[in-house]
Amino acid sequence: MHATFEHVIRLPITWLLATLAVYRLALTIQRRANFSPLLHPVAVSTALLVTVLILAEVDYDTYFSGARMIHLLLGPATVALAIPLFHQMKIIRRHWFRFCRGALLGSGISIALAMGLAALFGASRTTVLSISAKSVTMPIALELSEKLGGLASLTSALVMLTGVAGALMTQAVLARLRLSDPCAHGFTLGVVAHGIGTARAMQVSPRDGAFAGLGMGLAGLLTAVFLPLAFRLAGY
Repeated sequence: MHATFEHVIRLPITWLLATLAVYRLALTIQRRANFSPLLHPVAVSTALLVTVLILAEVDYDTYFSGARMIHLLLGPATVALAIPLFHQMKIIRRHWFRFCRGALLGSGISIALAMGLAALFGASRTTVLSISAKSVTMPIALELSEKLGGLASLTSALVMLTGVAGALMTQAVLARLRLSDPCAHGFTLGVVAHGIGTARAMQVSPRDGAFAGLGMGLAGLLTAVFLPLAFRLAGY
């Protein structure tokens, strides 16, 4: 029996099915909690999967051999955000400069604060560089981190933490400010919480999701262009 169990937990299909099952469970938990932002499906499913992996003594490489298929679908899923975004082109053309300015300020301030605090508390240069890319969507963040000399593994963890924390805090702050406009609400979630924020915005409405996708895309594009340039000027 033990040998059979060891064989099963090493199969890629096991962790593909486990990831899908756990995420489905996380969606049910959030639905029963009246879609509480504190029980975001990504945060809940991540906590459950990490617990299972620790208890089963399974390393990340074994898990990722099964979850790789889901990872490959991240690109097409991101591109598919262009569909709801296309229906909002009239608003985007009218306010394109405001959207660009908001994305630049939002991502720039987030990066500056994170790097500044890390440097203040004595973090190493590699850690500071890894933190610099944590405020954009995962594919861009990983590429930036590797190019700048950071640790991709650390950056990926920080991107996920930023997304979950951003989705939780942004909704609370916007509710406190009584800001309910779909453009501002969705765009803010996309800039601050990138992919996870965009997924949350999609749960609210396609319009929120469209502007969240715009915010995520603009923040990623502007960061990819200006962050390496800023480091070069600063002598990093």
